[in-house]
Amino acid sequence: MGSDTLVSEGADGFSWRGEFDPDEAPFGALKYRSTKDPTEPVFEGAVSEEDYVAVYTDTFTYGVPRHGLDALDGRPHRPLHIEVTQKSYAWSEAYAEDFILFQYRIRNIGNKLLNDMYVSFYIDGDVFYSPGPGEGSGTVRDDLCGYLKSWPSSKECGLIDTLDISWIADNDGDPRGGQFIETYEWKSCTSVQGLTMLQLPAGTGQRAFNWWGSLFDSLAWDFGPRAQPRPGRPYRNFGTGRQGTPEGDRNKYYVMSNGEHDYDQIYTDQIGPNDPNWMMPPQDVARGISRGAIDVRYLRSFGPYELGPNEEMTFAMAYVAGEHLHPNPSNWNLLNNGRPDQYYANLNFSDLAKNAMWARWVYDNPGVDTDSDGYAGKSRICVLDSTWVDDHWVATLADTSYYEGDGVPDWRAVTPPPQPTFWLYPINHGIRVRFNGRLSETTKDIFSGLLDFEGYRIYMGRDDREASLALIASYDKENYDKYVRNENLPPPGNFEIQDVPFTLEQLRCLYGELPDRCADLLFDPRRYAITYPFYFRGYPDSIFAFAPHDGNRSRFGVNTPIKKIYPDATKPLPGDTVKPEALTPDGYLKYYEYEFTFDNLLPTIPYYINVTAFDFGSPKIGLTALENSKTVGVKHAYPLGEDSDTAANRQVYVYPNPYRGNAGYRRDSYEGRGEGDRIDDRLRAIHFANLPAKCIIRIYTLDGDLVRAIKHDMEPSDPNSSHDMWDLINRNIQMVVSGLYYWTVEDNSGNVQMGKLVILF
Repeated sequence: MGSDTLVSEGADGFSWRGEFDPDEAPFGALKYRSTKDPTEPVFEGAVSEEDYVAVYTDTFTYGVPRHGLDALDGRPHRPLHIEVTQKSYAWSEAYAEDFILFQYRIRNIGNKLLNDMYVSFYIDGDVFYSPGPGEGSGTVRDDLCGYLKSWPSSKECGLIDTLDISWIADNDGDPRGGQFIETYEWKSCTSVQGLTMLQLPAGTGQRAFNWWGSLFDSLAWDFGPRAQPRPGRPYRNFGTGRQGTPEGDRNKYYVMSNGEHDYDQIYTDQIGPNDPNWMMPPQDVARGISRGAIDVRYLRSFGPYELGPNEEMTFAMAYVAGEHLHPNPSNWNLLNNGRPDQYYANLNFSDLAKNAMWARWVYDNPGVDTDSDGYAGKSRICVLDSTWVDDHWVATLADTSYYEGDGVPDWRAVTPPPQPTFWLYPINHGIRVRFNGRLSETTKDIFSGLLDFEGYRIYMGRDDREASLALIASYDKENYDKYVRNENLPPPGNFEIQDVPFTLEQLRCLYGELPDRCADLLFDPRRYAITYPFYFRGYPDSIFAFAPHDGNRSRFGVNTPIKKIYPDATKPLPGDTVKPEALTPDGYLKYYEYEFTFDNLLPTIPYYINVTAFDFGSPKIGLTALENSKTVGVKHAYPLGEDSDTAANRQVYVYPNPYRGNAGYRRDSYEGRGEGDRIDDRLRAIHFANLPAKCIIRIYTLDGDLVRAIKHDMEPSDPNSSHDMWDLINRNIQMVVSGLYYWTVEDNSGNVQMGKLVILF
């Protein structure tokens, strides 16, 4: 800016500095948006299931000590006068859950030209396991950093996907085991994280990748690669005694603008004194750095740009994770023995590559002409079969697929149908689930434009972890996959699916044998399997087989325990005026109302329940069926435990009574589920059941001293309105002692119930 070299930073390693700030609250607060529920206000303008929008600038100079001084020149922060609008997008679907998309819009809000400007993305990724009680700590000083330009396509066929992804991973995946046998376990760090750019401003010249290790307690180990000096780019002494961490605006700008693309960290000790491109690393530390013995971080830099007053530029990137980078614990020995090429060849980047490509496709949908200019992106041909004709091979079977979009961002993911709205109603020793699926059944897929709703699933568990939620009931439409005979594929698998599933009515209308094909009620697709296919009369090349798509559990109350609440309600047609009699008392369309009842449940424990919707997949882009997340929107409730459903007749009861401190409630998962970082005394709980929705619970000593008062104030419609807990903490915030106590429950009408409870430690 003018003759000054300035850098504004969002993060800087060990100094924990930041030179960007949002406006004061509430003006600078994060904005949250979500596509999960179209009826919520946050749905407006949402792109993903979890959008965050942040706006911040580098112009705040008040409270200079917070920002600190320039480490090289000792001067306070000097702003560039730029504003950044940062947007992030995330989805929970299986194919999209391992990346987050980011967009940055950078605007010059000052009155001076910014020239020779570079924009850098700084990643300090740490890969280690979080230790449990009594375990040693994981370490961040064994990570490796590198850059991956491309990887074989998941579509195979000899195709290569361009990734342009920089990555950080643990050096060996942290295996566990004895002296001679090492294996990976649940705490092992076998995955990898990386950053790939999705959009750069036009005219971007340099694209640099620089890494270094920051280790402030040792100057020698604070190292980063340096290119050999050249005319116009002499060696730069950072003036700090370190070769890695750039301190101060001038050094940071030097690294941002150097245009270098560093070698991968594992090759550090392979750089010798006669290397034509790189300066030789310090030999006393090179071997250790090659094996990950530093806290590594990297920088992706782009430029140079000019940005005039009120001008802006846009960047987009994806932060991606991938599983199973380290398939074999013994691979580390190759690196440790100085064979980096063999070590690298055994790393498995396939999941990272697949997720990176999906991130690109969500950002810019392949095969979609977003701006309607006739161009839908780049495609490639995969030859599946060929024949020898006139001294050369001729393709006889090929598949054409798009692998890039049209260059216009879509920010659009393949998503399942919207999750149904559902409610929980505790009943005697059970829970009734009611749900409404209007949005699930009437929302079109954004990629295909089809109504691809397939069915519902109901899950239940003892907590809200995905592993705890078990499938209890499901419904799916009656439809069938059509397999088409393909003579170019080898038997017995020479049938392939080419279409979305067909309903029974659609198949009858296509292949029925009566003059009015749709009236052929005897046509049954289940009769025609691959071993006994259907030959379409009049079309000898049309040979089909059919199979149920999923389980075809579509008869409510017969082959699925899910029932229609209003079985006589008619389906509303588009454009119909909704009549009052077609609506439930709370305003939902009766046609889409369903219910399921859990029976024989214990009234003393909570049950976590979720209802999801799923589709039939997207065959054109190779996706299997998509379902809502089992853990998003999960609810819990306590069953009732008395013989009457009338709230006025409910007798309040307390459990466990007596409460025994040595009974192992936490061990047996009655207390503290999912809260392993808290001590026992802060997880104890005595439960009050069958409560009025609004009341006051009081606990007294035998002498009549008030120990604790708990205000229970819930809406009667809340499924947990009849339940509350006391954590055995008195009103002086102390744990109570063993003894006999009285409790009372007083509702808003002054009615009082009383009882005793015993606590034994």
